[in-house]
Order: sequence, then C-alpha cells, then structure tokens
Amino acid sequence: MVSKINGKLFAEMIIQGAQNLSNHADLVDSLNVYPVPDGDTGTNMNLTMTSGREAVEENLSQHIGELGKTYSKGLLMGARGNSGVILSQLFRGFSKNLEEYGEINAQQFAESFKAGVETAYKAIMKPVEGTILTVARDAGDAAIRKAKETDDCIELMTYILEQAEISLENTPNLLPVLKEVGVVDSGGKGLAVVYEGFLKALKGEKVSAQSPKLDKDSLVSEAHDFHGVINTEDIEYGYCTEMMVRFGKNKKTFDEQEFREDMSTFGDSLLVINDEEIVKVHVHTEKPGNVFNYGQKYGELIKLKVENMREQHREVVKKEQNNQPVSQSDENETVETAVIAISMGNGISEIFKSMGATHMISGGQTMNPSTEDIVKMIEQSQCKRAIILPNNKNILMASEQAADIVQAEAIVIPTKSIPQGIAALFNYDASDSLADNKSRMIESLEAVNSGSVTYAVRDTKIDGVEIKKGAFMGLVEDKIVTSEDNEFDTVKGLLSQMIEEDSEIITMIVGEDADESVTAEIETWVEETYPDVELDHHDGQQPVYQYLFSVE
Repeated sequence: MVSKINGKLFAEMIIQGAQNLSNHADLVDSLNVYPVPDGDTGTNMNLTMTSGREAVEENLSQHIGELGKTYSKGLLMGARGNSGVILSQLFRGFSKNLEEYGEINAQQFAESFKAGVETAYKAIMKPVEGTILTVARDAGDAAIRKAKETDDCIELMTYILEQAEISLENTPNLLPVLKEVGVVDSGGKGLAVVYEGFLKALKGEKVSAQSPKLDKDSLVSEAHDFHGVINTEDIEYGYCTEMMVRFGKNKKTFDEQEFREDMSTFGDSLLVINDEEIVKVHVHTEKPGNVFNYGQKYGELIKLKVENMREQHREVVKKEQNNQPVSQSDENETVETAVIAISMGNGISEIFKSMGATHMISGGQTMNPSTEDIVKMIEQSQCKRAIILPNNKNILMASEQAADIVQAEAIVIPTKSIPQGIAALFNYDASDSLADNKSRMIESLEAVNSGSVTYAVRDTKIDGVEIKKGAFMGLVEDKIVTSEDNEFDTVKGLLSQMIEEDSEIITMIVGEDADESVTAEIETWVEETYPDVELDHHDGQQPVYQYLFSVE
C-alpha cells in the first residue's frame, strides 16, 4: 500500500511514464495515420514527455509541489503538436493543484487529475470528444469516485488506468472517423500508456527500455544565410547572458514588473520567466557582470551562462568565406519584426524567404517543432514584434503557446497549410502595423483552397472513398476526396474537384519524391483542360507529399 506520494516517488512515476510512452511511441503513431503517412502523435507526446522527464531529472526535489512545477515547465517548453500541448496542459493543471504540498494523499492525488482536465479543457478553443481529452476526463472523474473508497494510491491508480482504457475503447463511438478507420484515439492511447507507467512506479516496478531514444536534435530549424550582411562591430550588445536566481530570505522582495524594467536597462532581447521560488533570465548585454550582480540582490545564482556573440559571428563569417557549413547554433539574425514560418522543404523555405519571411523553422507533418523551438527563434531574432505562421494545424497550438510566453509582442496567423502560408505572406506589408497585418493576412486565408497528394499506408474506407495500401490519395484540406493506384489519375481527380469556374491560378509545389514525368503530364493536362487557368510551378522539395496545390 502507498498512502503518500512525495517528490521522489512522483519523479519515479514521471520517469517510468515517459519510458513506457517511449516504448509505445510507434504504436501510438500507427493509430494516427487515417491512413495518411503523417502519424506523429506518439512522436510528439514522447518528445514532450521526455522534455518533462529531463527537467525533473535535472532538478529533483522531495517536495512534490516543487517537483510538479519543474515537470510542468519542462512539458510546456518541450510541447510539440496538439497532442503534446494538450499533455502539457493536463499536467500543468495537475501540478498547479499540488504545488503547496510536500507530499499528497490519495484524495489530493485524485483531485490533481481532475484539476488537470479542467485546465486542458479551458486551453482548447473547441474541445473534441473521443480524443485524449475524453480519456483524461473519464479517468479524472473515476479518480474522484475511487478516492472516496480508498486511501491507497496504488488501488486508486489501478482504477484510473482501468477507466482510462475503457474510455479509450469507447472513443470510436464518439468520433466517427475513428470507427470508420478502425482505430482508437491515438492521443488517448498515449495518455493511457503514461498512466500505466505511473502505476508501475507506484508498485515499485521498472519499465525496461524497448526502443531507442528519439533524437530531438533532428527536429531543429534550418540554417539561414545572413551573417555576411551584419558587421561584427555593429553588434551593440555582445554577450548572450543567462542566469537563474533562487529567491533567498533577507533579500530584495521580487516584483516582476520592477525586475523586468530594471533588467531591460542592461541590454535587449530580454526574457524573464519566474515562479514563486526562481526567476530565469535571458538578455543580450554588454556587461554580464552587472546582470549577475543585480540578480544577487534577489537571491542565490544557481545557473550562469555567457556567450560572446561577436566571436560567434566572426567564426560564422569565416566559415562562410571558406565555404564551410554553418551550424544551426549560428542562427541569430536580428530584426525589428520577425516573420517566422514553419517550413517542410528547402524549396518552400526559399519561397517563404522571397516573400518576406525572416526566419525558418523546419517542421510540418511528422516533425512538429516544440514550443521552445519557436520561443528560441523569436529570442534569437531579438525582435520587438513577431508574426508566426505555423502552416500546419498540428503546430498551431504550440505556436500560440510560444506567443504567450515570449517578451516580444507576438501574433499567430492560423495558417493550416503551406499554400495558406504563402497566401498570408503575399498580404504581409513590413511597413504596416502588427494589427493591420494580422487582419489582412487572416482574411486572405479564406480565398485559398488547399490540396495535396500523398500515399496510403493502410487499407481503409473513409468518407466513402475506398483506399488501398500503397495507393495515392488526393486531399482537399484534410478530407480525402480521391484515391487511385495511378499518381496522375489521383492528381486529375483532385484538381477536378478543386478548380471552379472563376478559378484563375493553380499553384503547384512539387515534393522531393515526385516523378518528373508525372509533373510534366500535369502541366500539359492543366494547359489543355483549363486554358484560362494559370499554373504556377515551384520546386518545394517537401517530404511525404508529392504535390501541394492551391487554387485561387
């Protein structure tokens, strides 16, 4: 029997939950294909959970409230994709509920599950039933019921897991697309797997590793050539300075507004994140010592970091002059307004850059950037304003979370596809205000009809379309409208449904796996079939999708 959970035990639960999710990440991904080969729910949840686990392992505490804060922050910054963001919100509310306790009993444990569900539902604009949210809610309700009958956290967690699995099995009855495809909800499965790891830890069991750890470094931003434009001597504040201060007794009382105002006098690109015990600071300054001395007024310095940005810049310029590759860490372009686009191919990145995007983050289906990736890009730009183009519905929530965290005034244009991103950038005016740009760019999305061609990884029938494994599929937005064994026939079926009488322009973005002969056939067919419609051809080099289309 376990009647109390302290920080040490909760840390073990997090570690075992993360390991169990890592072991099952591929299975969770496989539930998410629908049958498009972009299933990444398991990957996103795994990377998010791993970020939380790593934060906990770096800052272990016997106090469960303190450990919960650490865990919540790790999840928040590492959140990827909608599933990862929802997971971070579930445990944000969970951790908030226990932050005052050094240890918790079964009743408080149950209440924390319920609090997590309430936080997650509030964070989602339009909650959908039959998803991870439903599984979390049903498990949370079960926790409250069971806590009235037992003081044993093992017995409570066993019941929570049982009810989560029952709820998971019911998800196809709540979300028709799941029943049509023949799967349970992938996010709900991921959550159940985490809960299973929690239970094993409570029982004193270990989850053995069964699959290699995912390489988070493979999900990083693309390099951007700008170094030759900036002179090293023009860098006003030469030291990238970071510190963490643990507030101390008999020290200056922390007031966030006063702290920010004082800290802003030391330089720019300021980021301040704090809670009741710690403040974390990032600032570009000319005198790092002054920053540290100021921080000591509030307490003990526990983490310090200083990088000479002028020296970094000299090395980058030297590499470029010698035609050597520049590493991603050299990305540090400074702008007043950063226009950050999530891109999934070198060719698409070049299109975005040519239209006014200042920074690229590599991402898209199967490789969603985290909240922290987006935050870091905004920080590196040292911008006062930021416009984020997620260009994928699964990156939208992480983008919005990043916009809430950063010091700069940041907005998100809710682009759900690459064509929408292009349309939005076409309506961007660098000389205009952030508000006017936001209004105009969002309005432009209504005129874009987006389509794509990819292949199926499983047999199924969805939306009345019979799909065979290995066949090509044509999608309008997220809806599969045609599927054929022949790629060219699939494209014809797709465009025939997208093109209308008043259509004027087709933009075709060709992927890295596209067949040149098929591309030539498409161009000839459009010219002959729709002589009044102009075809704009771009080499996007994107993975997964052979073709992306927009019709305007």
